Amino acid sequence: MSPDIAVLLLAGVPVVILMVLRVNASLVFMSACLGEVLLRYIGGDATDFANMFLPWLNGNNLKLALLLLPVVLTTVFMMRTVRGGRLMLNILPALGTGLLLALVAVPLLPASFADQVRVSQAWDKLLQLQSLVVGVSALVCLFFLWTQRPKQAHDKHAKHHG
Repeated sequence: MSPDIAVLLLAGVPVVILMVLRVNASLVFMSACLGEVLLRYIGGDATDFANMFLPWLNGNNLKLALLLLPVVLTTVFMMRTVRGGRLMLNILPALGTGLLLALVAVPLLPASFADQVRVSQAWDKLLQLQSLVVGVSALVCLFFLWTQRPKQAHDKHAKHHG
């Protein structure tokens, strides 16, 4: 497999899954951010703890699971939550989610595959643009979350005094 195709698959598969399952990609993006925070702050301790009881478990596999657990759970619980015209707008946060997941997951993948990805031009370009990708994606996701709040019912007092 071409290294550039591997990068496109890493970033593209989450986009396809989120769109097909009609999952609110903004929430999945935030879940990926949570997974990265969990990985950063408890990944080492979780690996040490797991090695005591499951010495056969590879540390990077556990870290990858820690990163992806919030993403997978959010995807499962939020299936079919995007409806109508919002589905096409969901592509923007879905793209951000796919790119973020590629950026944070590649270092945890098996070395042979990760090395193949790292030599690709697509990976180099993604690394060059990572600040822009993460920053713009975060702003897009926040905007989508802010605009998707439920419509408020009319004020109850206005109905009684009308």
